[in-house]
Amino acid sequence: MKEKWKLYLWLIRVNLFISAFTFGGGYVVVPMVKKYFVYGKGYFDEDELMEIAAIAQSTPGAIAVNLVSLAGYRVAGTAGLVISAVCAVIPPLVILSVISVCYSAVISNALVAAVLKGMQAGVAALIVDFIVDMTGRILKEKSLLLDGMVFVSFGISFFTDVNVIFVLLGCCGVCMAKVWINAGKES
Repeated sequence: MKEKWKLYLWLIRVNLFISAFTFGGGYVVVPMVKKYFVYGKGYFDEDELMEIAAIAQSTPGAIAVNLVSLAGYRVAGTAGLVISAVCAVIPPLVILSVISVCYSAVISNALVAAVLKGMQAGVAALIVDFIVDMTGRILKEKSLLLDGMVFVSFGISFFTDVNVIFVLLGCCGVCMAKVWINAGKES
């Protein structure tokens, strides 16, 4: 029982820390979860983290909250999910409440503007790191279909005006067709 409470306290501390000090959205949370859950405690490996990240992206809600909630569930079941979700929401709620009270003083402050500009560069670097990791994992699969989908999706999104939702739906359709065809071959 004591070990369970130590785990819950660790989840509270880590999720409050991650939520308070990661700015820029869900993709920025992935390296932090990797640092604490994968490398720090070894609760799951990088492949499981990428699967959790994929699920977090595809479920409704904020990716960051979904990601830490799923990681908490993986580590401590339903209690871990609830603890992680609540702790992921508390810091932004407090920060936004304070900022909304002091908005006029904060928005015109040159120091705050400089800090936010610097944070943009850090967020961009973390997102690029996540994309490189995810693409590397896809290319490791040695699947011509998945490899091709990465480059075709990028090309369509970057060089055309096709809405990204249609690119995602197309990729989902192709993957579902592949699973259906493979299931037909096995039976």
